[in-house]
Order: sequence, then C-alpha cells, then structure tokens
Amino acid sequence: MISRIYSRFCQTLPAPEGSSGLLVAFSGGLDSTVLLVLAVRYARERGLPVRALHVHHGLSPHADDWVTHCEGVCQQLAVPLMVERVQLVRGNGESLEAQARTARYARLAARLEKGEWLLSAHHQDDQLETLLLALKRGAGLRGLAGMVPSQPFAGGLLLRPLLDVSRAELAECAATLSYGWVEDESNQDTEYDRNFLRQQLIPQLKARWPAMAQTAARSMAICAEQEALVDELAQADWQLAAEGEGLRIAPLLGLSQARRNNLLRYWIRRQGGEMPARDLLALLWLGVALAREDANPRLSLKGLECRRYQGVLHLVRPELAPRHETLPLTVGETLSLPDGLGLCSLRPQAASDAEGERLRVPRADEPLSVRFQVAAGSMLKPVGRGGSRRLKKLLQEYGVPSWQRGRIPILYYGEQVAAVGDLFVCDGFLATDGGLAWHWQARILPDNA
Repeated sequence: MISRIYSRFCQTLPAPEGSSGLLVAFSGGLDSTVLLVLAVRYARERGLPVRALHVHHGLSPHADDWVTHCEGVCQQLAVPLMVERVQLVRGNGESLEAQARTARYARLAARLEKGEWLLSAHHQDDQLETLLLALKRGAGLRGLAGMVPSQPFAGGLLLRPLLDVSRAELAECAATLSYGWVEDESNQDTEYDRNFLRQQLIPQLKARWPAMAQTAARSMAICAEQEALVDELAQADWQLAAEGEGLRIAPLLGLSQARRNNLLRYWIRRQGGEMPARDLLALLWLGVALAREDANPRLSLKGLECRRYQGVLHLVRPELAPRHETLPLTVGETLSLPDGLGLCSLRPQAASDAEGERLRVPRADEPLSVRFQVAAGSMLKPVGRGGSRRLKKLLQEYGVPSWQRGRIPILYYGEQVAAVGDLFVCDGFLATDGGLAWHWQARILPDNA
C-alpha cells in the first residue's frame, strides 16, 4: 500500500535539484506520520537532508505526551525533531482554530531554510472540507479553488503532496506501519466547523456519493484554473491603473462592474488585505471612488482604510497618526525615524558631487533637529517661490495626501524650518557653494505600511 502512495507522492513533487532539503510539519497524527515516512524515503533516495517540526499548542492535556511520541518516532527514523511551543489566548475574538493555524505557520516559516521544502499532510478529504467551508463563507473563485499542491513560502516552497490521496488510503497505509500515531481528542468536538463536517456531514455525503471527494477535487481544480485567468486579467488592468501602490480611478471608469471588482480585489489582496464582501466592495466604489470631488471619503476594511486623494485610491493603516517628536541631528550621521518613516541625514558634499539643492552650513546658534510639525500660523517660503504659504497649503500643492501630513520629517536650523522632507528647501537656507546634502530615504511613508 505504501509503495502505491509513495509513487503518487513522488510524482507531485518538483524536481529535487531545486531543493536544499525537506522540513515536515509533524503533528504525530495519522496523516503526518505517513507523510514523514514517505518524506524520509524520498530524501534518502535523493541524498537530501530531512527534518521535522512539531508545534505544541498547549490546548490539550495530552500535548506533552504527543511531544514524547513524536520524539520517539523521529528517533526511530533518525530524523532531527524541533519542538516549538506557542501560547493561544481564549476569548480574544479570534477562534482558537485560527490562532493555532496562524501560530503554526509562523513557527514553520521561522524555521524553514532558504530553498527548503515544507511538506504538509493535507489530503483529499481535507480539500472537500475546505470547499464546504468556502461555500459556507460565500467565497469566490480563490476560496473555491482550495489548497494548492505547491506555493512559495518563507524563502522556500510549501508542498502538499497528498492532496490526491484519500483519508481512507492513508489510514490503510498507517495500519501497516509500526510507529503508531496520536489522536487529538478535540477532533471529536463538533463545535469546530471542520470537525462537524468531518464527523457528521461528509460521511453522509460519501455514503450517498462515494466519489464525492474526487469530483469535488476536479471542480476545485477548474476553479483554480479560472482564478489564474482572472488573476492574469487583473494584473493587466493593474499595469494600466497603478499609481505606486495606489489605484487611479479614471482607468476604472471604462471597465465593466465585474472587471472593476476583479481589479479592486486584486489590489486589496496585493497589499495584504482581506477580501471584502460584495456589498462592501460596492460601497468602496460608490462611497469612496465616486464620492463628490470636495469630499475626503474613507472606508474601513479589515485592518486597512480605503482613502481617496487627487483621483487615486489608497489603502492605509487606520492607526497612522501625526508624529510630534523632536529628534537631534548631527551633520554626517544617519538618523532613524520612528514608526517606519525611514532614514534621514545631512552630509557635507562638494558642489561638483552634489545633486539637487544643497543647504548652507548651520551657524553655532542653530542646533539641528528633525521634527514633524510646525508652529501654528507659521509661513514657509520654498526657494524660488514669490511668497510664503502655510505648510498645509504647500503640502496640498506637492500632492501629499492628508494622512501623510504630520509624518514627513522637517529639518530645523534652531527654530527655523530649513527643509521639508524631500519636497523643498526654504528660502534663506540654500548654499551658495559646497554645502550640505539633505537626504530622506523614504517614501518609507508607504500607504500600506
């Protein structure tokens, strides 16, 4: 039995020349035990190193016993085992299932070495569960496509080589092995959605339609192909509408609703956001993109806000706030700005080597500092301008969105503003010869920081 599964296992994996080794996600359960045995055989036939990682979630009173069991199996197979312990928080608004999954993948990512393959024991019945859960959520093509057999992950690849193998086949195979496996008692708790499907619904479906898992897998494969096509279309539309990481509204006006929504979803996913429901997507378009011209619209999404500025949609962190620090600056040194706002420096530079405007050397009574605000009522005059204006008006002229104001480094000579970000130098601070080069290494002022 194991030879038949091993043949299918090998056929699903990429060429071994691209791998620096295998890391097996090993829970000690039936599925991952079979996976570990297959991985060890594969690695040794090809001269690849293989390791296993067990994540101790601390949810079961038997969790320590499971570690002991995993250590014993790995010792018999001569596989190094790493054990990672995580702490989950009950009652924080996120399900323990979701917390455990997030924590598990975080630890796996931290341990995966460059070029290494991470093997996961997801199988055909897991795919059916994933499809049913996606239907429950009202997911689109991406959700209905289920788990993919291969995807980039943390500098390596995440591979699921058992997706075409049923749970029954794995159980039959495991029964021929001498290692045994652990049983997680929580798998019987039908309060968890997956367990409800596994214990109650799926057995009825398979009793009525024995090939249900295989036919569902075919449907999911078709959904995956369709998703790849609409993703290609979204990428082409993105090339026409992108403005940095923002999205210009004008090119979207000529798209059909379906094509526009596809691009909006692609844009949100590209910046790490969660997919909004259809009604929220409609509100994004009507309430933000098409809001009246003098409005400053915003829409809260999960963990992000959609904003509009000068005909461009932006996704920003809702907690972005103005900074109020005063940071001393020394000529020749690099200053690290707070909250991921980048680096800035003021360095001597010969006239022949300098690019752009150079500032004069400060006098002894002009200590240098970097701030993010100006005094109320202050008027600034950029070099070359005929008059002075308030900073807010100047930032509007330079196209700085409202949520980035108060987060741009302002160079002070004493109590006088000498330069604002990389936007302009103020009148009276320009060097006539040589001078200092003011540099802000940013646009780490990212919209999606």
